[in-house]
Amino acid sequence: MSPWWIRIPLLFFTVFGLMEYFIDSGDQPAFIAYPIASLFLVFVLLLLIGIEVILAAIENVMFQTLSDEAKERYMASSSKRWEWTWGKEIYSKMLGSKPMEAETEIILDHNYDGIRELDNKLPPWWVYMFYATIIFGVVYLVRFHIMGDYDQDAEYLTELSIAQAEIEEYKKTAKGLVDANTVELLAEASDLSAGKAIFETNCVVCHMADGGGGIGPNLTDANWILGGGIKNVFNTISEGGRDGKGMVAWKQSLKPLEMAQVASYLLKFQGTTAANPKAAEGDVWVDPNAETVVPEIDSVTIETQTLELNEIIDEAETVIE
Repeated sequence: MSPWWIRIPLLFFTVFGLMEYFIDSGDQPAFIAYPIASLFLVFVLLLLIGIEVILAAIENVMFQTLSDEAKERYMASSSKRWEWTWGKEIYSKMLGSKPMEAETEIILDHNYDGIRELDNKLPPWWVYMFYATIIFGVVYLVRFHIMGDYDQDAEYLTELSIAQAEIEEYKKTAKGLVDANTVELLAEASDLSAGKAIFETNCVVCHMADGGGGIGPNLTDANWILGGGIKNVFNTISEGGRDGKGMVAWKQSLKPLEMAQVASYLLKFQGTTAANPKAAEGDVWVDPNAETVVPEIDSVTIETQTLELNEIIDEAETVIE
């Protein structure tokens, strides 16, 4: 029977592993994500210790009821050291060495100043590994040199493309990693509220609280000096306005997420009426990605108008070439 200091950790970590396997706690361990799980583990540990204490007490009571001869036999059996028998047998077979008593069978005739040499065979574990490398080499040769499977360059390019795709996919949901090419218009109330706070702290001085403009341009009209839309506005906030007379670059002061938030907020001024709007500056900006609405043509109206035109031409006896 294994000692208590082996049984308790073994059973405890078995329960711990099963709990982590069956409880979905995301990226965190279950005992951290759920405090009740930690309490459960403490309970299990105390229960195991309690069981060992009870078993030891029962063993002691039963020992006291034995006769002196039975006590001696019990003590003798308890003093025997536990051995991993089958493990030792496997180790001995894999080592392949002969016991010292049988070394006379493999001793060689060579004698070097009284030093004799044994003709030991190679250890079986070494031989088996050597055979495994031969099998691996044959499979590798057939797969990559005869069948023409992928090489290291192709594997590298494949893994690189997968990694780049994963990065781009991650950037779509990671607001803090956006740039002028990947930024999207934010519509959540929390983002717009944060953008409003940034605007009122840094932008009101030049653009006014209602976006009507002052030192800076009017944000309520359709005219833009450096282009409208979330990507152009984000880039203007990040890199600054025109050299020498435009807005300073905010990329050193604001994080990408903060610039996306304030850009999304100030675009809300579009189409509103400011109390004292500044004259329009720049050109009217039209989103190149916006869908073009084609008006529907009423074929019945065109046909009727064509018939009426033909009647007028006939009455005037006029020929149109």
